[in-house]
Parts: sequence; C-alpha cells; structure tokens
Amino acid sequence: MAAAAIDSAMEVVPALAEEAAPEAAGLSCLVNLPGEVLEYILCSGSLTAADIGRVSSTCRRLRELCQSSGKVWKEQFRVRWPSLMKHYSPTDYVNWLEEYKVRQKAGLEARKIVASFSKRFFSEHVPCNGFSDIENLEGPEIFFEDELVCILNMEGRKALTWKYYAKKILYYLRQQKILNNLKAFLQQPDDYESYLEGAVYIDQYCNPLSDISLRDIQAQIDSIVELVCKTLRGINSRHPSLAFKAGESSMIMEIELQSQVLDAMNYVLYDQLKFKGNRMDYYNALNLYMHQVLIRRTGIPISMSLLYLTIARQLGVPLEPVNFPSHFLLRWCQGAEGATLDIFDYIYIDAFGKGKQLTVKECEYLIGQHVTAALYGVVNVKKVLQRMVGNLLSLGKREGIDQSYQLLRDSLDLYLAMYPDQVQLLLLQARLYFHLGIWPEKSFCLVLKVLDILQHIQTLDPGQHGAVGYLVQHTLEHIERKKEEVGVEVKLRSHEKHRDVCYAIGLIMKHKRYGYNCVIYGWDPTCMMGHEWIRNMNVHSLPHGHHQPFYNVLVEDGSCRYAAQEYAARQLGRAFPITIMLHLFASHLNHHV
Repeated sequence: MAAAAIDSAMEVVPALAEEAAPEAAGLSCLVNLPGEVLEYILCSGSLTAADIGRVSSTCRRLRELCQSSGKVWKEQFRVRWPSLMKHYSPTDYVNWLEEYKVRQKAGLEARKIVASFSKRFFSEHVPCNGFSDIENLEGPEIFFEDELVCILNMEGRKALTWKYYAKKILYYLRQQKILNNLKAFLQQPDDYESYLEGAVYIDQYCNPLSDISLRDIQAQIDSIVELVCKTLRGINSRHPSLAFKAGESSMIMEIELQSQVLDAMNYVLYDQLKFKGNRMDYYNALNLYMHQVLIRRTGIPISMSLLYLTIARQLGVPLEPVNFPSHFLLRWCQGAEGATLDIFDYIYIDAFGKGKQLTVKECEYLIGQHVTAALYGVVNVKKVLQRMVGNLLSLGKREGIDQSYQLLRDSLDLYLAMYPDQVQLLLLQARLYFHLGIWPEKSFCLVLKVLDILQHIQTLDPGQHGAVGYLVQHTLEHIERKKEEVGVEVKLRSHEKHRDVCYAIGLIMKHKRYGYNCVIYGWDPTCMMGHEWIRNMNVHSLPHGHHQPFYNVLVEDGSCRYAAQEYAARQLGRAFPITIMLHLFASHLNHHV
C-alpha cells in the first residue's frame, strides 16, 4: 500500500510542478498522504529547486513540508553541492533555502569573474593587481571556492581556458587565507605547542589546490593512535594511556610506562604500518608535507619526528623537538622531575631511523661531528616551522626551472611571514621577482614590486646599499626597455621564417577537436605562452607540441582563445575583409571593458 501511494504521488508531483492550477482531485490525492511519504517523495531527487518552489506554493500543507530550514531544502542543497556539507554541524540551525540562494549567486559570480579573466588576460600573465575583483566578494568564500572547484572538475578537456583561470584564482584565494591563518597562528604564546597545526599550514600553503585540513590529518593520526593502544593493551592492559579519551591526554611521569608506549609506537609505525625514512628520494618536497607523509608512509627526519611527537604526546609521553644540525631529533627525559638536568639526562629519538634511541655520543656519530650542548636544546613551534620552510627553500633553489620558481616563491612567502625583516631573503625575493619580471609573459607590475622590496631592504640595512643599488639600476633599465618595446609588432606571413603559418587573419575557422566557430585575429609562429600555461593546457601532448603556429581567435561565444594550428585547421569560409574583422574585434572589446 505504501509503495502504491508513493508511485501514485510521484505521478502527481511533476504535474503540480508544470501546471499553474492543478486539478482538485490530484492535489487532494497528494496532500492526503502521510507527511513522511510526502517528504520522501520531495527528497527523492527527481525534483529540481524550481520544482520544489512551485510545489510549495500550491497549498499550506506542502508549503509547511518545504519550509526553508527543513529536510527538503537541505536535500536539495546536499544533492547540488555535496562537498559543502562538511562545513555544517548536524546540531546547527540552518536556513537551507537561503543557503541555496547564496550559493547559487556565488556560483554565478564566480563564473562571471572566470569569464572576465579569460577575456582580459588570455595572452598575458595575470598581473599582481589582477585579483582585485575577487578581494571584496560578498558571501561566504567557501561558496566561491566550491564553484571554482566545480569548474576544475568539469569532464574531460572541456573549457580548458576556464579551468586555467579558475585554478589561478583558487590558488590565489586559498594562499591568501592560509597565509593570514599562519600569521595569526604565529602570534600565539611561546608555550602554545601545536606543532602539527603549524606543519599543516605549511602543507596547505604549498598545496592550495589539494583538500588538506588539520581535522582530516588529525583523524588519520587518531587511527594510528588506536592501533598503538591495541598493541599497548597486549603489553599492559592497565596502562593509564588506555583510559585517555579522544582529544584529551595528560602526561605520564613513570619512565617504565612511557617506555611501553614508545615500544608499542615503534611496532605499529615501523613494523605494522611500514613507515620509514625516505633515503632513496630524500630531496623531494613531498617528504615535508604531512598529508603526503601519511599517504606515502615516508618522510625526512623533521616530518617523521613531528608525526612521532604528536602520537607520543597523545598517549602521555612528553617528548620534545631538538633542532639538531643535519638531522632533526626528539628528546626523552630520563631525569627526576624538578632536578637540574643536562644533555646527558635525555635519550634522543631518531624517528627517521625507526625510532632508534640514541645517547649524546651516538647523536654525534650520526652526523659525524662534535656539537655544543646548546644544539641539544628544545625548540619552540616557530623554530620548528622555520626549519621546515628552510628545507623547502633549499629544495626550491635545487629544482628545475619549471617547478622551482613556484616552490621558491611559496617558501619565501612562508619564511618572510615568520621573519619579515630578513634582509638576505628579501634580496633573494627581489632577485626572483626581477627574474620573473623579465619573462615576456610575466606581469610588468612585478618590476614595481621589486622596487618596493628594495626600498624596504634599504630601510632595514643601509649596509646593503651596493646590492640594492645594483638591482635598482637593472630594474630601472628593464622599465626603460619595456617602454621602448611598446609599439605594434609587424609580422608578415610572406616572410621566410613564417612559412609554416598556414592561415591568415580574418579567416573563419572551426576547431577540429572542440567544434567551436571562430575568427582569427592574430598569430604567432610558435606558442608564446609561458611554461605554466603550456603545462596546464597539456600542449606537450600535441603531435607538434608548442613548436607550431598558434592563433589568437575570437570565438562565437565571445571568448578569446589561443589555438594550435593542428586543431584550428578546418576553414569554413573565405577571409573577412580586414576592416570588418577589426571592427568586430573592437566591438567585442568595447562590450566587455
């Protein structure tokens, strides 16, 4: 009977959504159903938000079932944007209809901005002031970001240009938010010892497009803690660590009980889960990102130590970080509480070396040199993060051109967020921006940023006058060269060096792969976009790669694109008269300015 009622009602509901005045008999059949059945029907997924809006306007009973904070609109929101549900608590009161409207509006705004980026910056690097449109957006930022992620997840190779700029905007938005969170985190008192939280901020900043959160990483660590507790129960079923509740812990003072925890940890981490130090690929940035350490179960001394430290503290063992040269360590106190201690009252733990416990002499043997007692001391969160970022900075200097500039820029941003007056790093940043500024596809305003950095360096340390003066001189010379380069570049297809350019300005073309119609308004003998664009557009996968003519085309939907000759090779008609084509393009620009 219930199934028959649902089937009958499902036939009536679409009719209600389409007809302005439903028949009284059909409406009566629907509203006389039990509330649970009606709610089930309305949440079945066959109705759109517009359908729900029309259904709720038919009578009081259906309007009450479709109330803005009820299950029906919650289900509409969940089906449309499932990834956003993690931001809502089950106990919170939420006006789901209003949330739906705000998210819908944010989505339209996001697509409008991405489309504007495509029209404004299709042939150049996005300048440093190019993101000003998105800095004062109305509504929750997570809604805007979610729409950008939806664009990135569009099927196949559709809308590559939109994906390219959506990725840039999302990268910018998330990095700005993460950097602000990190700066606030660094303002915490020195005794605030959330080493994992700081490491996650670094991870997030260097991987802004990945879905990384402290909550998810902590959940993975909690699952490891559960395995350790299971092993610990076999060693000592009355161990006090087993009584700790999730998210709560206190320090255990007995050395023997602490030793039992460390034994259980070593078994679980290194024997059961097969965590190990990455000796084969040591100089890989992935070794420093906590989410990758957990996925790949490998890392370098500092990342392995932070994982080991976090688990030990959750189980009551008060390990401390030691900024030991060349090899980050942890220390475990063996002395009596309140006694005066020296470096020999500690055992040093090498998390990179499967939790091996070392004496002072063995620590020196590990790095092959004698060190002072000061280097065995404990360090605070900021010093730990400084070392992590310093490692990334070193990797950024080592890597190839295609990757290292982004890693180098990210690590410089992070380091200067912690120590904004580091003159040598400011000089490095100035040189980096200067280098980026002279690339043809990069923004001219980067040059101006160099001058700002140099002025700040001069204020901090007048002794750097020589280096600053050298960079200022070359920066100004670069500006003068840019002024001289301003002008119309004349390119002739008839010239011998352009013999591979097959199509003329004004031709109407149809893209062979994506099927859009367009008109050619410019061309280059080879791809003139930057390494990042070429990589993101997967140009290297083309038979002729970037070593072929590329065309600037005005597409029938109003967008501007940059197409390879091998795909823009189907001619629809003869060439436009050049004056008509220019008029068309000028009208397009005036419409969007």
